[in-house]
Formats: sequence, structure tokens, C-alpha cells
Amino acid sequence: MHSHELLHEVFQDTSPKQVAADLGLSLSLIYKWAEPADAVTSSGSANPLDRIERLLQSTGDRRLVEWICERAGGFFITNPKTTKAHPEFLIPVTNQIVQEFADLLSVIAAAAADNQISAKEAVKIRARWEDLKSVTEGFVACCEEGNFSPLKEPSPALADTKRPASPKQR
Repeated sequence: MHSHELLHEVFQDTSPKQVAADLGLSLSLIYKWAEPADAVTSSGSANPLDRIERLLQSTGDRRLVEWICERAGGFFITNPKTTKAHPEFLIPVTNQIVQEFADLLSVIAAAAADNQISAKEAVKIRARWEDLKSVTEGFVACCEEGNFSPLKEPSPALADTKRPASPKQR
């Protein structure tokens, strides 16, 4: 689906006039966002979704997407790459999920030992939680596809031990 198509659908349920007012933009610009940005007709306009996509491509920094997902009450998980099925990777990744959960519980237990959790401890808990969610989501996606070969690759969250802090951690 193209961004303008999504915005067109969104504007079926949300008043473009209200969006214009909320954003302090003209109603005509809001309507142009829901049209294809065609160089020939010049009817559409580069919309915020297209700009976010270009910003992501320019920077290659997925923290942008993580921030948006966090603002929407969720989190971002990369899709595993699909190749031929190799179920022999199933047991090691299952163990990895259990280990990630144990690591999370260890961080929580250490933080709660003094009956309070500091901001620094909360950051550590959040980081371990994000890693556990990433590993588990990759596993679930592979289960749904019946393809476990992507599991032999370390998850991006775990492979990058110098992962930048999420917006909540700053």
C-alpha cells in the first residue's frame, strides 16, 4: 500500500479538517497528502509518511521507527529473512528465548533487591525487555512461516551489543 492510499483510508475515519487544525496546516495540503505525488499532474504532495521513509533510508537508523512505534504504544521488530526451512535451529533458539527471559528476571531481581528501582536500573530492565521481545517475535514469525533457518542468525538486537539507547532511555 502506498502512503497516500493509507492516508486516504485514514481520512475516511478521521476528519481532514480536524487534522489540519491539529497540525496547523492548510486543509488543501492535508487533502494533497492523500493523493499520489505525481510529477506530471503535481496534484499530490510529499506527505509525512513518505518523508519519514526517506529519513529512515537516509540515516539507516531504526531508532526513528522505534520512537514512532513507542509513541503508538508498541514496539518495532524487524522481520526475519526468509530462506529454506531448517528445523535444527529450533532448539537453540528456544533455549535462547529461555535465556533471554532468565536474563530479564536477573536484571529485575538485582534492581528490586533494595525494594526500589532507580532510573538507571529501569533503563537496564527496558533494554533486556526489548531484547526478549525481539528474540521472541523472531521466533513466533518463524513459527508462523514454518521456516526456522532465520533463527541461526543472531537477532539484530542481540548482535548489536552497542545498540543506541531507545527514546525512553535518554
